[in-house]
Amino acid sequence: MSDTRNDLLPVSALVLFSGGQDSATCLAWALNRFARVETVGFDYGQRHAVEMQARIAVREGMTEVLPFLADRLGPDHVVDLTGYGRISESALTTDRAIEMDARGLPTTFVPGRNLIFLTAAAALADRRGLEVLVGGMCETDYSGYPDCRRQTLDALSTALSLGLDKPVPIETPLMWLTKAQTWALADDLGGPELIELILEDSHTCYLGERSQRHAWGYGCGHCPACELRAQGYDAWRAGQ
Repeated sequence: MSDTRNDLLPVSALVLFSGGQDSATCLAWALNRFARVETVGFDYGQRHAVEMQARIAVREGMTEVLPFLADRLGPDHVVDLTGYGRISESALTTDRAIEMDARGLPTTFVPGRNLIFLTAAAALADRRGLEVLVGGMCETDYSGYPDCRRQTLDALSTALSLGLDKPVPIETPLMWLTKAQTWALADDLGGPELIELILEDSHTCYLGERSQRHAWGYGCGHCPACELRAQGYDAWRAGQ
C-alpha cells in the first residue's frame, strides 16, 4: 500500500464523488496528495439513485481504510440538478433501453453532464476556497462519452479559468488508465482494505441493481458500466 504523506501538496481539492469505483479511487488519490479535500455529488434524477446512498458509505469507509489521512477529509456537498436531468433525457434518467444511438453513442450518454457537473463544482470550489477539481473521467476503458475526453476537459478548464478569473485545474488521475489499472491503483493507495470497500460499498451499475453480488461487486452484470468494471477486475486479478 502506498503512503504518500511526504509528497503532500499544500493545495486543496474538490472531488466529484458519485460513490462509484472510479470516484472512490480518485478520493483516495486526492487524500494522499492534497492537504484539504472536500467532495461533491450531483442528484440529476438518475435511475441508479442508489449511488447517492453508496457515496455516503464509501466516504465513511474511506476514513477507516485510510485513518492516517482522515483529518484531510472535509465536508460533503450535494447539488440538486434534477431540472437538468429532465431536459437531458437518456437511459440514465428515464426508462429507456440501453443501446447505440444514431451518432454511435450509447443512450446512457447524458448530454453535457460532465460540463454541467464541473461548472457547478467550479462555482462551489470558488466559494469554498478549493483550488483543484478532481474527476474520474477516463478515455481508455470507457463508454465513448465525448465529455470524458481530456481535450474536452482542457477546453473547459480554460473556459472556467477565464470565467472565474483564476486558474481552475481539472485533475483526472484515471484518464489514461485501463479499468484493470484503476483496480491496481486502488490497491496501491489503500491495499486490500480499499479494494474491499470498493467491492462492498461502491456502486457502478446503471440500473441500480444491488441484489446480485459478483466477484467485482454489486450490479446487474450486463449493463455497460458493469461489463467494464467486471472486465477490469478480472484482468487485474489475472495479472497479480
